[in-house]
Amino acid sequence: MNVFIINAIVSFFAALVLHELGHYVAAHLCGVPIKQVGLGWGPKVYGIRVSSVDYQLRLLPVGAYVQMDMIALQRRPLLQQLFVLGAGIGVNLVLCALAWGSLFGTLNLALAIGNLIPLYQLDGWKSGMVIVRRMFGRPSPVAEWSLTLGGGAIALAVLMRAFLNF
Repeated sequence: MNVFIINAIVSFFAALVLHELGHYVAAHLCGVPIKQVGLGWGPKVYGIRVSSVDYQLRLLPVGAYVQMDMIALQRRPLLQQLFVLGAGIGVNLVLCALAWGSLFGTLNLALAIGNLIPLYQLDGWKSGMVIVRRMFGRPSPVAEWSLTLGGGAIALAVLMRAFLNF
């Protein structure tokens, strides 16, 4: 197998894990309980419970996640909520700066930018929802759907621009 491909796979995997570790540490610092930590998507291949956290390995190694107690997170002050939600992006930006000019640095920058876009269930969307709900003092279906559809439109525009540049 080509060394570049191995480097890309290992770098992407490391960037994902470190991104989620940022959320994990931030949640812990803010007293938000962690329910589950997963590596990959799809059916569970292996799992272990340590203290009150389920750690899982999934079949498809293309993602990672930290599942927090969302009710506890929503009870935190706005800045703590944004800190927890933005911690993964912050880790990716720091790693990008430290590894500037390398494939690992580029992948971290791509993950940070991708997570800033308010695309459904990504960090930018979650942070946008927190801000919208705080602005209105309650959930607002119109504002939330606008954010969700607007994020989808932004993501589509970015993808179209990227493909048109090839």
